[in-house]
Amino acid sequence: MRNLDEGSFEPSEGSKPVDTLLRPPLKWAGGKRWLLPYLAPLWRPHASRRYVEPFCGGLACALGLKPKSALLNDINPHLINFYTELKHGLDATLRMRNDEATFYTHRSRFNDMVRKRKWQGAEAAQLFYYLNRTGFNGLCRFNRSGEFNVPFGQHNSINYITDFSRFPAALENWTFTNSDIESLPLDRKDFVYADPPYDVEFTTYSAGGFSWDDQIRTAEWLAAHRGPVVLSNQATPRIVRLYKKLGFKVSYLEGPRRISCNGNRSAAREVLATKGL
Repeated sequence: MRNLDEGSFEPSEGSKPVDTLLRPPLKWAGGKRWLLPYLAPLWRPHASRRYVEPFCGGLACALGLKPKSALLNDINPHLINFYTELKHGLDATLRMRNDEATFYTHRSRFNDMVRKRKWQGAEAAQLFYYLNRTGFNGLCRFNRSGEFNVPFGQHNSINYITDFSRFPAALENWTFTNSDIESLPLDRKDFVYADPPYDVEFTTYSAGGFSWDDQIRTAEWLAAHRGPVVLSNQATPRIVRLYKKLGFKVSYLEGPRRISCNGNRSAAREVLATKGL
């Protein structure tokens, strides 16, 4: 394992492309599929361990690395409901059309289930999948009442998944949870990769948001883990200071260029922090 000193980080020499044949089912803003060539060399020496992601998001890293055993958690309960149903064999029975009227009908149905606290189960999972694929720019955003409020996306075309049958076998030995990070039952041997919500003003990824105090709490919890840890975030000055203060080795990556809300393309500098590797 090469030493990760401060500076730019490149994939290990001779590293093979990661097999991502089974692609993430959701369209996920801020997804880390681009990070796999950097993460895979760090994971391979520890592939016999359980893989843990406290913020599993779009599942790009887990599906790319293909751990035999995994604990995958997220603060978004609707995301975890979708993955749970996917693992157990989700049937695509919902009418899915790239149509504005259909979108708002399904969004109203989903939010009605949220209000009545009946958002768990197969119907809610299908609605969440449809809203994710059809909504604007792959956003997952909720208001203070916990209702999904992303508008119609106006995509030219959408390739909806109509057969989820390949996922149960891939997810068979993976456990999905919707817990606070400090409630996760970590084993000292676990390999943890954490990608918390970026340190930016927009934090309404889930009802309740993700504050600076949450960033600190997350970093401190990870620093206390006795096994290997990889941590990524936007390289804001205070994030870098925090990670260095807690003893992480810090390196930098140039993230992919993304389209912002005003139509401009920008690349965010990422920090990749490691401990115990």
